[in-house]
Amino acid sequence: MATAKLDELDRRLIDLLSQDARVSNRAIAAQLGVTEGTVRGRIKRLQSERLIAFTAITGLAMARKSRLAFINIEAETGSVRAVMGALSRLPEVDGVMATTGRFNILALCLFDELEMLADIASERIRVLPGVRHVETAIAIKTFKYNARLVKITQPPEAQSEES
Repeated sequence: MATAKLDELDRRLIDLLSQDARVSNRAIAAQLGVTEGTVRGRIKRLQSERLIAFTAITGLAMARKSRLAFINIEAETGSVRAVMGALSRLPEVDGVMATTGRFNILALCLFDELEMLADIASERIRVLPGVRHVETAIAIKTFKYNARLVKITQPPEAQSEES
């Protein structure tokens, strides 16, 4: 994946939009000292290059399940990509990340009942080829949640199926 080529104007534009995505192009143009057409063109380019997107960001209270679990997975070195792909296809798994340390994969899962989490960890993840060890941790209290960085949404495939 190529590195995004953003100039100072792009960065300032993105900063303003990240504070309030509903602000008008005219107001942005006035703040940046450029024309409204420049702002409109930049936004269109940033969207087409998938560098920005506009969406409603939900908080944990909007999640379809009430509990958050972190599932640490130790996968064989040569199997990490395959395991991450398999995890990404599991509807019960809401996030998948490669990590460093003892575990090389972190999966995020929202659940209602402990039995559901146990089933996901033991019957859906632990049995994947290349998985050596699975360990879960449950969030018991949230002190800080930045919805701008970590939003809870359905994957694009699920959204298009419901439309």
